[in-house]
Amino acid sequence: MTFDQVHDLQQVYRLILHSMSRPGTISSLTDIAERVDMNLPCYDATILSAMTFFDAETTFHILSEDQQELIEKISEYTSAKYAPINEADFVIVLREDTETAIQTAINKCKNGTLIDPQLSSTWIIESTLLSNEGELTLRGPGIQHTAQLHTSFDHSMWHARNEKTKEYPLGIDLIFTDENAQVVCIPRTTSISVMGVS
Repeated sequence: MTFDQVHDLQQVYRLILHSMSRPGTISSLTDIAERVDMNLPCYDATILSAMTFFDAETTFHILSEDQQELIEKISEYTSAKYAPINEADFVIVLREDTETAIQTAINKCKNGTLIDPQLSSTWIIESTLLSNEGELTLRGPGIQHTAQLHTSFDHSMWHARNEKTKEYPLGIDLIFTDENAQVVCIPRTTSISVMGVS
């Protein structure tokens, strides 16, 4: 079966929205990803997320350097325009990016304003295999009690994220992807604590 851009991206949208409304819930895009054959230097779930949310009215930034081909392909597929980190509506973090680069970018990215909190950036971040047995404890809207999550990032990145979201309704929303075409979301309203870090 071939990739049906309209139907399949609607399904991706519903799955990501499900995970965004239930932080820590991992959704699988595997069935759709199996129909994607783009041979790009990113996970299938990453490009599917970009194709779902980007359009001619949005801007994006890729943290990794020397990704001109990926920038061009994303612009071609979505009509979105590339922008500096401090102007981008979406930020893409590839698996090769360092935690230091990510922390620096979190400090620079759009965080919205009290009048227009929706003018913040949404991040699409590639991780090692996502699982619900991990070092992160999530609390907040959409979570009955707590949720556990494992990603490939250490406490320093989560500290930078928590600093960015401490003045509600300001903050960034995160979509994590992995090589198995799984996605999990952490909206700005979610409180995160890291096991072993007070």
